[in-house]
Amino acid sequence: MNLYENCRQCPRNCGVNRNTSLGFCKEPDSIRIAVACLHFGEEPLITVHGGSGTIFLTGCNLRCAFCQNYQISQQGMGAVVSKEEFAEICLKLEEAGAENINLVTGSHHVPAIAEGLSEAKKQGLKLPVCWNSSGYDSVDSLKMLDGLVTIYLPDLKTLSSELSKSLCAAEDYPEKAKEAISWMIKHNPLKLTSVTKEIDGKKVVKDKILQGVIVRHLFLPGRFFETADVLEWLKHNANGKAIISLMSQYTPVPFKGSKEELEKRRKSLSSIENRLVNKNEDADLRDLIEAYDFDYLFYQDLCADTEWLPDFERKQPFSYKLARPIWHWHHGWCQ
Repeated sequence: MNLYENCRQCPRNCGVNRNTSLGFCKEPDSIRIAVACLHFGEEPLITVHGGSGTIFLTGCNLRCAFCQNYQISQQGMGAVVSKEEFAEICLKLEEAGAENINLVTGSHHVPAIAEGLSEAKKQGLKLPVCWNSSGYDSVDSLKMLDGLVTIYLPDLKTLSSELSKSLCAAEDYPEKAKEAISWMIKHNPLKLTSVTKEIDGKKVVKDKILQGVIVRHLFLPGRFFETADVLEWLKHNANGKAIISLMSQYTPVPFKGSKEELEKRRKSLSSIENRLVNKNEDADLRDLIEAYDFDYLFYQDLCADTEWLPDFERKQPFSYKLARPIWHWHHGWCQ
């Protein structure tokens, strides 16, 4: 069965024949990748000592107006890879010392990714695989990854249909994300281990996730009550069963594009305050975290630095502190 012929892979249910046309995700039936790297900017349980073997896929089934990866998610930057090339990239990341294979934004390419992962495992891939998504996933598609993926890293962006329609072009995002995250939690109970590494003559022990779910939520400036609603849902549906990652690094992105594209983005962003998070909001978020008293929650320290924003045109899209490139869509192998 050709699952791209009448595409129903994600909640969009486009029904487009992606063998000959593009879906909402702007992608055909071939996987495209922008960059593969050892990434050190993920949650500590994901990066551990060696970094996360992160593969950034081209295309997306959302249109988030604030997306920092807009070059690849919305503007099509990336190169086609076969399942054999996909498997080779996974194996090269493992060889470079990655703690896991971290697939970023693949919800529109589940069948092909499943084939690529199966090929990689057939060739000897031993690393756990992490599904790093917007949360806008189809449960039927997630079932195709069962046995291939053991770590899930979904967003829960908002529980407001009005806001998700404005910011992400998906009014049904809250409903679909809650459904997908609930499935992930039910089928992937948490399994953590400790990993020891000698650094400068000292033994350093870090926790590592082997299986389970880490739910991310990005605080949107000026939208405190949106975050309170999300944490309320997570307290009742994920506490003790998944790890919570509350992020405060919302950053205005210096977007490039046509006048029409930039104007459309500007209108979408008018539904929030498009600025850095301030100290008062940070204090309020810390109070909220304390009030909910989650069993396991990460929270970032407030940082006004914007140098971490990626540029996928560069061979090294990030700072060298954050990532070590292994493969790039334009330059090929980086080592």
